[in-house]
Amino acid sequence: MPSFDTVCEANLVEVKNAVDNTAKEIATRFDFKGTSAAIDIKEHEITLTGDSDFQLSQIDDILRNKLTKRAVDVRFLEKGTVQKIGGDKVKQVVKIKNGIATEDGKKIQRLIKDSKLKVQASIQGHAVRVTGAKRDDLQETMALIKKDLSDLPLSFDNFRD
Repeated sequence: MPSFDTVCEANLVEVKNAVDNTAKEIATRFDFKGTSAAIDIKEHEITLTGDSDFQLSQIDDILRNKLTKRAVDVRFLEKGTVQKIGGDKVKQVVKIKNGIATEDGKKIQRLIKDSKLKVQASIQGHAVRVTGAKRDDLQETMALIKKDLSDLPLSFDNFRD
């Protein structure tokens, strides 16, 4: 039976490369000289550090540009709140979305069920598996999901015939 998986996973290698390029640009830019501006990545969290909110927004802008150049969707980034960390310094943690949340999985299931296409959707951990008898129905389902859930950076894996 033909099937595919709907997933929400960023290319972490490209994200790490973008963070490294951002750190290099911060080190060489004149307006960041002598400041505490920095960027760091650990697992699925990027930490931005700076002297002010404005500086954090500049670092965030550089990061988003680098991610876009590397074909990584910026919708994977989930900004946290800005925190003071002593003195004049502030930091912000940006989480990288990985996997489909339960509510989003249920949204996808409901969308497929309401579409009256002859396919079934089941939540498989952090992915939604869609199965159907015809390949055309699966392709219609992909188009429907991309159109109706444009706020999520979804991709489709494991297309089996």
